[in-house]
Amino acid sequence: MNEPVHFARKAGRPKAQARETPRTNDPDRTMANILEVAMSEFAEKGLAGARIDEIAAATQTSKRMIYYYFGSKEGLYLAVLEASYGEMRFHEGQLDLENLAPVDALRKLVEYTFDHHRESENYIRLVMGENINRGQYLAQSPFIQELNVPAISAIQSLYDRGVAAGDFRPGLDALDIHASISALTFFNVSNRHTFGLIFKRDTTAPDWVAQRRKSVVEMVERYLRRD
Repeated sequence: MNEPVHFARKAGRPKAQARETPRTNDPDRTMANILEVAMSEFAEKGLAGARIDEIAAATQTSKRMIYYYFGSKEGLYLAVLEASYGEMRFHEGQLDLENLAPVDALRKLVEYTFDHHRESENYIRLVMGENINRGQYLAQSPFIQELNVPAISAIQSLYDRGVAAGDFRPGLDALDIHASISALTFFNVSNRHTFGLIFKRDTTAPDWVAQRRKSVVEMVERYLRRD
């Protein structure tokens, strides 16, 4: 995660600590460092297994400072979720899809999603962990809910342009398209270890990754194509 603090909602600080002054001259940098280390900790061990002591040691801060910024372990976990989703949606918004032909825009979106997931195993692990939690922490974040509105709107716009141009068949749902793209790209990371072991295939090999990327793009495109 490159710039987590820029994408995360800064958690509210407990009133009892409002007069404390954190011992740092660069609080944003400190928060970004904490979020980056915490993401790896939560991704590897889950919310229950992660330890604030270890995050504090790895960031050369203190538990007290972490609680000052994020309120609690759960507050830090929620901030990590927000940073993770925020980073993905931020870069997705930079794809400039509206200025591409519909088919080209679709390919670019699927390629981006595939590449993001492949390069962001911690993100995939966090999403898997939050599903084990039944989404109870994600449900507490209006920030994450709001992030997904423009994502679906972008797909709807792309799809509508494709239908109008005669490229895509009518009658499809933007959320269903999004779900299909997510499923096809998520699996390659979430199941890479079990799939590779069962079928004796190195799923991280460049030739395998390139073929899977091409196949996923083609499957989504063929699903939307009119002809």
